[in-house]
Amino acid sequence: MEEIDRLIEKSLEGEKLATARLISMVERGDERASYILRKVYPHSGKAYYIGVTGPPGAGKSTLVDRLVKLFCVNDYSVGVIGVDPCSPFTGGALLGDRVRMNIKHKEWDVFFRSMSAGRVMGGLAKTTKEASRILDASGRKIIIIETVGVGQSELDIAQATDTVLVVLVPESGDSVQVMKAGLMEIADVFVVNKADRPGAENIALSIQGMLDRSLRKREWKPPIFLTSASLNKGLDQLYDGVWSHYRHLHHDCRLETRRKAQLKNELRQLIEAQFSEVIWRNIINNSKLEELVEDVWEQKIDPQTIARKIVREQLRDTFENNTVG
Repeated sequence: MEEIDRLIEKSLEGEKLATARLISMVERGDERASYILRKVYPHSGKAYYIGVTGPPGAGKSTLVDRLVKLFCVNDYSVGVIGVDPCSPFTGGALLGDRVRMNIKHKEWDVFFRSMSAGRVMGGLAKTTKEASRILDASGRKIIIIETVGVGQSELDIAQATDTVLVVLVPESGDSVQVMKAGLMEIADVFVVNKADRPGAENIALSIQGMLDRSLRKREWKPPIFLTSASLNKGLDQLYDGVWSHYRHLHHDCRLETRRKAQLKNELRQLIEAQFSEVIWRNIINNSKLEELVEDVWEQKIDPQTIARKIVREQLRDTFENNTVG
């Protein structure tokens, strides 16, 4: 592990190449990934995490590009993770966010990473959170995560960031469509981008009306900003609005509460994933899968009952093995 320890040490010092190599190892499921994450984790948790989500074509990448420049001008180091959709047939991804952004890396301390969403729903890649922690530990003060841009399925971003920007455009739809969109519930800041187009103020009014009619109790009422990222309009106000939410989070331990809730959800998902892997490994090793399918097909037993039976047997075997050991 000496080579990995050297990479980790260099990454913690801020070296981009070492950071990139660590993220690549974790992303491809290298056998040393767990060791990397275990060593890096104690050095994370200091960055400010910002999520940018919204439907395709909303101008998210251009908006991120402009925000990164504002952060850099104000002497912040920035890490950006851009998640791109993949082909449902080949699993490949264009990773076009890197093309759409125009950050001159030599001028400012910016690290950009494109990731494929793979077949994971929710707007993020499987290892987005792990990659963001590596960036955090490498000294980046601001971490921006841009989701894949597939509409209402992008709710995972709220579990990975401190502030969520929901980006819409004048064509995003009428007030009824806005109210139905699940991602509207996760917004800390609303952005109506491409506001130079007709209908921008109407969509802003629709969002405002939705917030006014909401029965949900909010300690923070999401502000609405009209921007035109390509024309550099409204960005300073948005930048100030993002920092306003940051200050809000630092009152009354709100940031700590939010991050603990995220950790609880993450632990639940990881435990479920680990347990699922163990069960499936045992089923496959024991060649039971085809037999189970036949039993269900012949209607000897229903899927729900057999699933419960498998889990109970696994729990019993695990308990007995631990007792014997």
